[in-house]
Amino acid sequence: MNSCFAGLETAFISVTSLVADCMAKAADIRILGFEPTGIETILIRIAADRPDSLRAALDAGRARAIELGIPEPSEVLLARPDPALFRLNDNPNTINAIYGGREEMRPDDNPNPPTKNPLMKNKAIGILETQGLTAVLEATDAMLKSADVQLVGKEKIGAAYVAITISGNVAAVKAAIEAGAQAVGSLGKLIAAHVIARPHEELTRILPKL
Repeated sequence: MNSCFAGLETAFISVTSLVADCMAKAADIRILGFEPTGIETILIRIAADRPDSLRAALDAGRARAIELGIPEPSEVLLARPDPALFRLNDNPNTINAIYGGREEMRPDDNPNPPTKNPLMKNKAIGILETQGLTAVLEATDAMLKSADVQLVGKEKIGAAYVAITISGNVAAVKAAIEAGAQAVGSLGKLIAAHVIARPHEELTRILPKL
């Protein structure tokens, strides 16, 4: 187990995914998971062998979060955490009975890790997030019909926020995300629509899989 721990609290699956990808690319860290609060905020939990790796990841993540509209992302860095701290997230994961999403998003919860999942290998990913299920269904249908992309998964974090992840080549994912964003229309609230051209493996281990 890595000896140092840090966390950065952001908002929404879409923003959290982009921030986590940036953090993983900035330093040699391991993403332990995403922990939703039940509203829109999500804690990105990371670990590393050295505190300076965590510092670099936090600085990069904070800058990216602010760029994406999170004004004051909170953070924690524990260079020598008590070993019992890691037990806080050791319990079996559950599905929240209220909103139907995972209580935590952990890499070991995915049945198809990226090394064995052809949908993710050498592919771009797109994440479209709405507030409202009707809107996300319309948007998902539009994305799948507009370009040669594959549906990767769906995630809920409460408060009617739901995110859909797709994969494919960069051009196809961009076209699909644009079509999905337009399709939301007046059916719900579009939270974000983003494309990650070369997602870090640490991120793809966390993303939901069908």
